[in-house]
Amino acid sequence: MKKLIPILLLSLAATLSQAQKKTDRQQVATIGDLKVAGGIIADCKIGYRTYGKLNAEKSNGVLMLTWFGGVSKNLEGPDTWRAIDTARYFVMIIDALGDGISSSPSNSVKQHGMKFPAFTTVDMIESQHRLLVQKFGITHVHAITGISMGGIQTFQWAITYPDFADILIPIVGTPQFTSYDMMRGEIYRRLLDSDPEYNHGNYKTNPKITVINMFWEMLLTTPTEKVRAHPHDTFNKWLADVEAQQHSDWNDTFYQSAALEQFDIAKDYNSSLKEAATHVKAKMLIITSLQDHIVNPKPAIDFAKLVNAKLVMIDSDAGHLAGNFGNGDARKAMIEILQ
Repeated sequence: MKKLIPILLLSLAATLSQAQKKTDRQQVATIGDLKVAGGIIADCKIGYRTYGKLNAEKSNGVLMLTWFGGVSKNLEGPDTWRAIDTARYFVMIIDALGDGISSSPSNSVKQHGMKFPAFTTVDMIESQHRLLVQKFGITHVHAITGISMGGIQTFQWAITYPDFADILIPIVGTPQFTSYDMMRGEIYRRLLDSDPEYNHGNYKTNPKITVINMFWEMLLTTPTEKVRAHPHDTFNKWLADVEAQQHSDWNDTFYQSAALEQFDIAKDYNSSLKEAATHVKAKMLIITSLQDHIVNPKPAIDFAKLVNAKLVMIDSDAGHLAGNFGNGDARKAMIEILQ
């Protein structure tokens, strides 16, 4: 899954130095016991990577959040950093709970596997907030952005800590799942939990569950794009490639999927996006994909109207993967709002 989702941050004028690109900048901080929905994560650890320099006022931070199944390393690379000038901003990529870098079922010694407590997107944001305050002394950032689940976390930041950022840029995310999204998530979790090798999370060796890779592969883009990219005579090769895909720890995946199942920024506001929108204080740029088969764009489009956000709607056969570096409207909007 990590290999399937490209980085959708758009462009400005700076790239990392060769030293930055070659160095593994992964860091991990301990933030103490963290109370989450399912109990307490003991000695919670949060992974992160930083670029640029934090100014004296500690006000030039830009927070980037990871997607479903992704880790902070996925967001590295020269193309990514054309979006944000690291000579001007202190960029922090934070690993979400359950991604195998931050505290997760796969890497917890005391709470390994299914002993790990369930967490929500609100808990993800709480862990990130604690890292920023405890480790860096940061109580406000210039911008927060993310793609897919990173975009979902960005929407959650808007409600959980409405005064924390000047700008929020969710990309192919949503403030509230539609029934379509919930059905997609339910199918995904049932496929996983019914797999005999997964054994309800009680496996000794990470299983290979090809049917889920196939399901996700179908949804990432559109039928039109699949037909274009994989003509009739190449089906067997396409199928073999999908079946050969490796996957990160499946318990990590299950826990992140379960966290998303509970997601709804309007949960405490009678499930009303209109009511939730009144609590948003940051300026927003919302980027959606009209042909997204992973995250339905309607709630994000509706929410943009409620908060008077700049809205970029990309109509592309790339589906959930739309909004890549070639989209001029998204690129222009991101450059403008980050000024």
